[in-house]
This record gives sequence, structure tokens and C-alpha cells, in this order.
Amino acid sequence: MADPAASIHRSFSSDPAVTVTESAGQRVHRRALEQSERLQRRFYTVRPGVWCLVGNGLSNQTFIEGPGGVIAIDTGESVEEMRAALAELRTVTAAPVVAVIYTHFHYLAGTRAVFEAAGGPVPVHGHERIPLNLARTGAEIGPAYASGLIHQFGIRLPEEGPDGQVNVGLGLRFRNPEHAPFTPGYVPPTVFWRGGEDLVLAGLRLQVTHAPSDSDDSLTLWFPDLGVCVHNILWPTLFNIFAIRGEAYRDPQGLLTGLDHVISLGAQHLVGTHGPPLSDDGTLRDRAIRYRDSIQFLWDQTVRGMNNGLTADQMAHSIALPAACDADYLTSEFYGVAEHHVRQIAAGIRGWFDGDPGKLFPLAPADRAARLVDGFGGAEAVRARVAAARQDNDLRWALELAGWLADRPEAVDEDRQAQADVLRDIAARTTAANIRNWCLTKARDLDGSTDLSRLRGHRLRAATLRAGTPAAALNLLRVLLDPDRAAGIDLHLAFVFPDGGRAGLHLRNSVSVATDGEGARATVRIAWPDLASVLAGDATLAALLDSGSATVEGDRAGVLAALSAFDTPGFRA
Repeated sequence: MADPAASIHRSFSSDPAVTVTESAGQRVHRRALEQSERLQRRFYTVRPGVWCLVGNGLSNQTFIEGPGGVIAIDTGESVEEMRAALAELRTVTAAPVVAVIYTHFHYLAGTRAVFEAAGGPVPVHGHERIPLNLARTGAEIGPAYASGLIHQFGIRLPEEGPDGQVNVGLGLRFRNPEHAPFTPGYVPPTVFWRGGEDLVLAGLRLQVTHAPSDSDDSLTLWFPDLGVCVHNILWPTLFNIFAIRGEAYRDPQGLLTGLDHVISLGAQHLVGTHGPPLSDDGTLRDRAIRYRDSIQFLWDQTVRGMNNGLTADQMAHSIALPAACDADYLTSEFYGVAEHHVRQIAAGIRGWFDGDPGKLFPLAPADRAARLVDGFGGAEAVRARVAAARQDNDLRWALELAGWLADRPEAVDEDRQAQADVLRDIAARTTAANIRNWCLTKARDLDGSTDLSRLRGHRLRAATLRAGTPAAALNLLRVLLDPDRAAGIDLHLAFVFPDGGRAGLHLRNSVSVATDGEGARATVRIAWPDLASVLAGDATLAALLDSGSATVEGDRAGVLAALSAFDTPGFRA
């Protein structure tokens, strides 16, 4: 296996000389600024009738004009973002936008701007799993997903100073500040694709291929008469097999299939969801192959290491991409880092246990940290070791030591500050935007510079709940149940609404199961908007019962006691 010391591919540098201070005071690895330049706002003419706007937000907006009008591909993070893209489009053509295509479920919140400009709806095309993925990330795992986004994309970082934002790897910002207040304008697809479609759209031949990438609903779009391939699979950086924000496993085997397809097309122009479009200058095929092979390398060497009996920790430190990958930004670590991708591949193949006996039954983190600090001579001795490790630029060791201090039940502000200091050191010495943003966001959380306490809990919003159904809201409660408080409770409860609608839940065996409410032992009669307010904590069920706005048929005290098992303030007396 490759010796990582022999490769310039590292998660971060031990040399403080790589750190520079940017114009707004940001401390950053000098090479990370290369990606900022690459992602600057620019409206590219890819070829006649094909345009791509880079730097308008996290994603690109692409426009392709055919005899029947313009196809808009991806609509960004807000109505305002897409309006800005349409304004650029109008500098080059007056043709109407007659169709929208989503490459995947991440960048589709600006579609209403297209409808607004068109004077009415236009067909919206996308993979059939888009609605499912949006529901998944916005409901049960919503708080964890939002926290991951905030950390990975540095959403709460300042604009200036040492911790200031620089870029987010695939774009300059998650959302362009110029587009505030970021009005949501998602429109569900009206035409669902699975991949394999061969059609004519806006007078242009189009072949659609399902190409799982950073989501399982990604599509590759091939316009053979234009020599243009629009895709979400060949990024302006080493592909992110592992997303530090937390995502489903991205199978490299599927990525390779999708990349082989893109390469086989022999396209003259590759237009991605992110980064500058690529036009063939004689090197495009070779660059695409190297990109594809970087992913195969990580997969193959991880499997080889597993078969040789190595643990994930051992592989993360022994597998490094060939140094040649750093000659091209397409295979450089400007977003995530290879050692994390290796860990993700190993976990994706066989789960979290990698054969290390110490991982079978580890101590609880706080207990382990306390014992390690005690074994190393106490808190003062460990603090001195952290300082010495930082002085020696031994940041991995400093980070582990600082973690012991911060994880102890008796940790003090000095310990959390020590961990924050090491995280800032790493942030200033990594080329990877994900790592810099995550480390800085965590550091600011640790030292109190940024209050992220709201991220540690599932906070429901009444307006969001009311936009859905009572059944969906009650189903969501299952991930808000405290099993200790629910122990011994067996209650089937119906909620009946003035319009005759009914929904229910059954608390049993320390779980909550959504039901249709039929056969319930107790009934709460309540208006749906009032129940949404209760679930959001804007009102309490007890107060509504006292006022007569809601009623209970059955054991009122028992109902309130059972519902108090949920992490929902509105259910507590």
C-alpha cells in the first residue's frame, strides 16, 4: 500500500507555512484559494445555444436552447437565485423557457421563478425518487440533516476574520448572500423519469440515464446533436464518497458505472451541476478517466486492505491517492478527504465493526475520557501535552488529547477552548472546504462564538406541520418518544377533527405507532391547526382542554400522562 508520507495528498498539513491570511482576514490553506478563483461567478457560453452560470450559488444553472424554446436545468436554492440566473439568460436569448429538469433533489428551490417569468407553469422533469428524498431529509432526520449542512457548508461562519468563510468546495457559498431572504420555490416534478428515456424535448433529442451520485435520484442528460452531456457525477474536485454532514452510503461501484457511461459518450462538452463546464481540448477524455480511476483506486485499495486484515483506522492512514491526482483539480481534495472516503467505503461494505477488538464493547465516551486523563496524570498534565503537541505541529495527537479533556463530565471552558484551538489549526491547514468549515463551526460552538444549541433537538414548526397532514405529523412523533418515560404505557389514542378527519397513535412497548385511530381507547377532539400548534410547542394541550377548545373522551389524566412521554413541550402539563 502507498505510504501517505510519500504523497502530497493529506487531509491537512503539519506545516503552518501553508496557511495564509485572505483579504477579509480569513486564515486558510493557500491552495484552498485556488478553488475560490475557479468557482467565481461567470456566465459561460459552452457552445451556441448552451449556457451555464457558475458562482450564482452552490450549484450551477444550465440553459439549453432548442427549436422549441429553452430547457432550464436545476433551479438553485431559492427563487431569488433563479431570478438572477434568468436575468443572465435574457442577455443572450429571448426564447421562452419551456421545460425544467432537475438533475437530482438538491437544487430545485427556485422553480417558481421560472413559472413567474413564463407567466404560468411549464413541465418539470426529474427522477421519481425526488419527492421521497425531500421528505426523508426534511422530516424524521431533519434536525440532524440541518446540523450537518450548517457544519459542512459553514452556514453560521462569519464573513470576515480568521474564521471567515472562504468557499464551500463545490461553490462559493451554500447560499449567495445577495439572494437573501431566500424564498423557497420548489415545484414537484410533473413528469417523472427512471432513467432510460429517449425523447425529444424543446425540439432536441435527449437521452436520460439514471446515474446515482451524491443522491440516488441523479440523472445524466445527453444531447447527442449538440455533443453536450449535463451530469452530476464528475465534480470539480475529488468526488465526495463520504459527506461529513451525514448522508446515505454512496456506492463507488455505481459511480464507476455512471462515469463509464459519461466517458463512453465522447461528449465535446461536459456541463456539471458544480464547477466550470469542460470542453474538449484534447485532454478531456484523459481527465475524465483519471477522475473515474481515482474512485476505483479508493475502492480497490480499501477492499485490498480489508482482505489483508486491516482495520478502518489502519487503512485510513495507509491508503493515499497517487500523487499524480493532485496535478488536476478534478482529483484534488478541495471538498472532502481521501482518508474519510476510505472509512466510508469500509463501513459501506461491511458495517461499523472492522475487526478491532477494542471496538466491540468500548467504554462510554465520558467514562473513557475521564480514565485516560487520569491515566496521563490528570487534567493539567494533559493540557500541557495538548499545548506541546500544537507547538510540535502534531495536530492529530493534539486533537485526540483535547477530546479527552472536553469529553469529561467535569470539563471546563479551558478544555473546550483547547479543543477549539486545535480545530482552528486544522482548519487553517486543509485544502478541503468540508473539513475547514466543519472544524471552524465546531470550534465556534465549543467556545461560544456561535450558539448552535437549537440544533440539538427536534423543533417542529406549526406552519410546516399544517402544510402536511395530521397522519404525517403523528407518525413523526415516533422519533420524539422518550422510551424511559413511555415504559409500561399501552394507550391507543385517536385525534378527531371538526371536518370529520381522524388520525391516531398507539403507545406500546416504548414505541409510538401511527394508526388511523379506529378502535382507540381514548379520543381527543381538536382542530388540526390547534394540534399543529401543540406539536410545535406554541400551545399546550392541557390549556386547550381547560379552555374547551379541545376535549378528551376517556381518561384525561391518563392521556396527558402518556403524551408527556414525547419530547414535545405542548404535551406537557
